[in-house]
Amino acid sequence: MTTPPVPDDRRPSTYSPATGAQWVIGHGSQRAVVTEVGATLRSFTKDDEPILAGFEMDEWSHGGRGQILAPWPNRLGDGRYAYGDIEAQVPWNEIPRRNAIHGLVRWLPWEMVSRAQNQVTLATCLYPSPGYPFTLALSVEYRLARDGLTVETRAENRGDATLPFGLGFHPYFTVGTHLVNDALLTVPASTTLVTDERGLPTGQESVVGTPKDFRAAKPVGSQVLDTGFADLDRGDNSRAEIHLVHPDDGHGLTLWMDEAFKYVMVFTGDTLPANEQRRSIALEPMTCPPDAFRSEIDLVALAPGATWVGTWGITPVAAQDA
Repeated sequence: MTTPPVPDDRRPSTYSPATGAQWVIGHGSQRAVVTEVGATLRSFTKDDEPILAGFEMDEWSHGGRGQILAPWPNRLGDGRYAYGDIEAQVPWNEIPRRNAIHGLVRWLPWEMVSRAQNQVTLATCLYPSPGYPFTLALSVEYRLARDGLTVETRAENRGDATLPFGLGFHPYFTVGTHLVNDALLTVPASTTLVTDERGLPTGQESVVGTPKDFRAAKPVGSQVLDTGFADLDRGDNSRAEIHLVHPDDGHGLTLWMDEAFKYVMVFTGDTLPANEQRRSIALEPMTCPPDAFRSEIDLVALAPGATWVGTWGITPVAAQDA
């Protein structure tokens, strides 16, 4: 029996033994690469200059680079939670802190379901397991246009019980400075999350009068950030915008998030391998804070048959636009 050919629009551009199919999309001078493993955003460039500090095709995603974090972002203390009548235990993958971190889908293979020159959509489904006894279908569309990259996620509950859901993304960015210390950062947040030694939230505090007040652009500096920012100011379009620009000519990027994303985690990479520390900065859109499966703060309760949608994106900023 002859195997029918795969339609041209479904063939991967390239293939990596580390992260599977590599789906390349482009618009003008912009180019992005999304991988089969984790539907990970591996690369994003404009005019061949990196916007995303990603990883090479023969590598896999160390440090969470470009990964999707679902059904919870960041940390889940002890990997244990209760939801309704269910008590569940997820294996730890941040062993020293006794946490389960960044969800369950970032190492799964995702199926490509649609593709065009400037767009690719990948999907996966989490079926019930001891750590997450629900059926959650996810699809993520990456689309390039004149104003940059838009990422839209759809989550659907295909089970018969309401399920807990949270979402995050883990892109690292560079504006070409040797260290992120010199880059100018703007985060329109009035509070930060206070965390304990395990990185789990214990409360919130105002940014006023603290080094973590980035409501006006200022250098990242030497402070160590693995910090969640909350109470985000939004414009008339209901988007929160985080800006990262080069101090000399103002080129850089804007990370924007719709109302579904209520938090952003800023991570200066101080726990990465020595040659990667503070070379880029992670700006992580999140729908809920760390440990939301236990606190249920801003946790989505997705009813059977219901669909949730959230969108964020990256807009490159040229020097003359700054």
